[in-house]
Amino acid sequence: MTQIISDNISAPPAGLESPFAVAEDMRREQTIEMVRKALDQRRAMLAFQPVVQARMTNRAAFYEAFIRILDEKGRVIPARDFMGAVETNELGRRIDCLALQMGLVALSKEPTIRLSVNMSARSIGYPAWLATLEHGLRVDPSIAERLILEITESSAMVMPDLVTVFMADMQARGICFALDDFGAGYTAFRYLKDFYFDIIKIDGQFIRGIHADPDNQVLAQALVSIARHFDMFTVAESVESAEDARYLVDIGVDCLQGYYFGVPSTEAPWLTSKLAKMA
Repeated sequence: MTQIISDNISAPPAGLESPFAVAEDMRREQTIEMVRKALDQRRAMLAFQPVVQARMTNRAAFYEAFIRILDEKGRVIPARDFMGAVETNELGRRIDCLALQMGLVALSKEPTIRLSVNMSARSIGYPAWLATLEHGLRVDPSIAERLILEITESSAMVMPDLVTVFMADMQARGICFALDDFGAGYTAFRYLKDFYFDIIKIDGQFIRGIHADPDNQVLAQALVSIARHFDMFTVAESVESAEDARYLVDIGVDCLQGYYFGVPSTEAPWLTSKLAKMA
């Protein structure tokens, strides 16, 4: 009897959603509305995190730009809190447009830096995103050689043919491409020989605590070997300790990124370092 009662309680009547599902739907709708209002009012900014050279960790090879939006109270909301709700619809494309626009402005203002900007492969077919990119390159053609476009494994696999053609066109103009979250479980390795990514960013799940994790050591070494075979530059994500950094340098990773070397900051690191030198 106890089991029967339990089963009746846990299963909602046919045609009705569970309270948890209803709450999730409401939260998603609220997130979408918050993002829409923020974009309409251009309440957004970039946060920058250094990606350092493995053997010269006091020098940034480039910076990754992360989009942040501000809610109506001015609180900064990181992308992980809203991208899941909007990535596959037009709001996701608008976010990519704004991130690219702000990234191009930063590159134009500071000619000494390289900057990576995140995008979804879905934005390649979005006219406003392409127009933003073309406008930025027309205003300052030198930007192309300092711009890195980061595409996640998951979105690259959605439309591989479109991605490869787009990458070839843009690489001919000097833009670099990074495959983000490499090894996270989506990539069909047979595509690597066709994609020609310039940079492979090894997913943080293989990096955290790697100095003491034999399984992740084997996996990371395999990913570095694959990248080296295809002549792709490697970046280890989520480096959070000196021990992990030393191990990654020893196995031949080219660059390191993570809280151990710097957290994402809405104040441009290249400006704060200049001010420190002047003080």
